[in-house]
Amino acid sequence: MLHEYRDIITHMKENEAANAHFLKIFDKHNDLDDQITKAEKGDLSLTDMEVEALKKKKLLLKDEAYAAIIKYKQEHGL
Repeated sequence: MLHEYRDIITHMKENEAANAHFLKIFDKHNDLDDQITKAEKGDLSLTDMEVEALKKKKLLLKDEAYAAIIKYKQEHGL
């Protein structure tokens, strides 16, 4: 997720306490990505509607994570 911001994400992970909300979003996004991948491979039994709902949640989390990254970047002059 947001690979172009890998350095900033690493920087954020170094101070887990200050960025706990971001890390929670990041982990949840990755968990949803895993579930979607498994469902699309047939390893997890979900309906098409359930997969689409997961994709929408994942996109919302990505948007929230992006906003947190941009805010962090601005606050820390990165």
